[in-house]
Amino acid sequence: MRVVIIGGSGHVGTYLVPRLVEAGYQVVNITRGQSKPYLPHAAWSAVQSVTIDRRQAEQAGTFGAQVAALKPDIVIDMVCFTLESAAQIVEALVGKVGHFLHCGTMWVHGYPVQHPVTEDMARHPFPRYELSVTDVDPYLLEDYGGQKAAVEAYLLDRARRDAFPATVLHPGHIVGPGHNPVNPQGNVNLDVFVKLASGTELLLPHIGMETVHHVHGDDVAQAFMRAIQSWSVSVGESFHVVSPAALTLRGYAESIAHYFGRSANLSFVSWETFCQRVPERDWSMTWDHIAHSPNGSIAKAQHLLGYQPRYTSLEAVIESVQWLINDGVITI
Repeated sequence: MRVVIIGGSGHVGTYLVPRLVEAGYQVVNITRGQSKPYLPHAAWSAVQSVTIDRRQAEQAGTFGAQVAALKPDIVIDMVCFTLESAAQIVEALVGKVGHFLHCGTMWVHGYPVQHPVTEDMARHPFPRYELSVTDVDPYLLEDYGGQKAAVEAYLLDRARRDAFPATVLHPGHIVGPGHNPVNPQGNVNLDVFVKLASGTELLLPHIGMETVHHVHGDDVAQAFMRAIQSWSVSVGESFHVVSPAALTLRGYAESIAHYFGRSANLSFVSWETFCQRVPERDWSMTWDHIAHSPNGSIAKAQHLLGYQPRYTSLEAVIESVQWLINDGVITI
């Protein structure tokens, strides 16, 4: 079978593409040509690479047709962020594809009503904080959770009304070698890990009981494979793809400090004080994470797909951090 993966050179694709090749699929990777897999693998020599700038092609109204022209049996869309983008590719693939898998996000839930969040709960997405920095792609800063929720609703509606074979997978904070983890402060500043390793004071907002929910990139790849292999129960459904348990910021910080043989030197401050003492780029991302405080159930994916994550949140983060240390990105 022929699989076309859109955006397969990213973190999940680094693990997913070799899994597909080793399982005997013909793989075509659609890429802008601006990134390479995070980790090398011999399987990439068997992958056909097609360079397409998705935004330009969508503006020209040709992207869906270009994907359909590749004659896929399965399409995996890792980089769809708007309803318009989803609609364009779906219309081009109706009746031409056996399975369409979309990479969503836990952000579709917005604020949680209860924990753990399950897939059947009502969606309460809200816009991400509008950063005032200029080096962040605004395409990813628009109403990310709201747009992803709209895409999910659209795909599942097309599956149920029109038998379009769509499946949606919602990862948490993806981590693994080559990827900066969301840290115990709720942002991606690597100095947080240095502070915990050295015993330096680390500020946490409130009392540090908000949550983050990681998942290793290879576990996300596992979930995509299991969804493909479980077509009859995955079509028309969405699934959370996270580790077995979320982490509180405080517990996360203490665990990382312990990994480095330290006791965490934590100071809990009001949100106002936190914003005064932490750079805006960091506190704005912290707010984005603690406002969502994701904590997702994987019971549905376990039951229907046989999804069994290999990594806990801490194991996935520690592997990422150790890779950054070994690569010289973090100096401990």
